[in-house]
Amino acid sequence: MTTKMRSEIAEQPAALQTTLDALLPRVGEVERLAGQTRQLLFIARGTSDNAAVYGRYLAEAHTGRLSTLAAPSIATTYRRKLDLDGVLAVGLSQSGRTEEIVETLAWAKECGAKTVAITNGGEQSPLAQAADLALCTLAGEEKAVPATKTYTTQLAALAVLAIGLGADVDPADLQRVPEAVDKLIGDPGDLEAVVEGLADKPGVVVSGRGLAFSTALETALKLKEACYLHAMGLSYADLLHGPIAVVDEDTPAILVAAGEGPTLAGTVALAERVTGAGAAAFTVGGGAALAGAATAALNGPDLPEWVAPLGLIVPGQLLTEALARRLGVDPDAPRGLNKVTQTD
Repeated sequence: MTTKMRSEIAEQPAALQTTLDALLPRVGEVERLAGQTRQLLFIARGTSDNAAVYGRYLAEAHTGRLSTLAAPSIATTYRRKLDLDGVLAVGLSQSGRTEEIVETLAWAKECGAKTVAITNGGEQSPLAQAADLALCTLAGEEKAVPATKTYTTQLAALAVLAIGLGADVDPADLQRVPEAVDKLIGDPGDLEAVVEGLADKPGVVVSGRGLAFSTALETALKLKEACYLHAMGLSYADLLHGPIAVVDEDTPAILVAAGEGPTLAGTVALAERVTGAGAAAFTVGGGAALAGAATAALNGPDLPEWVAPLGLIVPGQLLTEALARRLGVDPDAPRGLNKVTQTD
């Protein structure tokens, strides 16, 4: 029987196209709001936090704006006011109803920031209502607990935001994303081999760098929540600073990279190091160079690095769903999780 998660993975090309059609015409609104700011503050938790990591790298690498991830507890627990004049605060929540994120975005506005909401919850959601500008994604209802289409459409909204911030990219690249994602769903690569390679393993290290770091974090989160693996998401720079010691015959690595860009060569070298140490290196993307260094390879999208994360996550989603079923876990309803998580 097809799981809800697998069905929602398949809905992503249409969800991405609908979201891009709605949001690309609003680039001018972003430009007008962002013109009063100089740096970005991303406010999120969970999967949305991983999307925010993409937003941070995209903003810094392609708009030249200093960006950081917020610590919501400064607003909600410590109740400390900060000087956020000149800051564009971006709150991300798929539901738009996570109270901590809504409260922190409102706090940012009180502290002097201009505010943007990115949510699949619609214009009437609390997060959208709290923001100066709401970029609402159009993924439709998501019934499986693990986020798939709401995550990729968040990335699409962040790409639109970056264009509004003056990113040195070609906006036409975004129009290629739905087709690239559809191709990956139909041909993710050596999925069965990677599933079997992880089926008897207690843990895995998932690593990427730069714009692909967000994909590593999100892939690791999916494997944790839906497959109950001890999955560690790391930048490969941090991995090399010590944690690589855990990579061995019982702890393989999943390495993620775009098919181009400055982090590809380092990812290939890491794959060679992992396999040279006798561990398995499963790869996502990176073209022929990374696949050639892999134990088994999942395909990546034929997209420039700046939008590659919108496709790179798809093989990880498919892997998570297939591995969960292989392990006898229902990926639609992992234990202990709800669709909307509230934190104090």
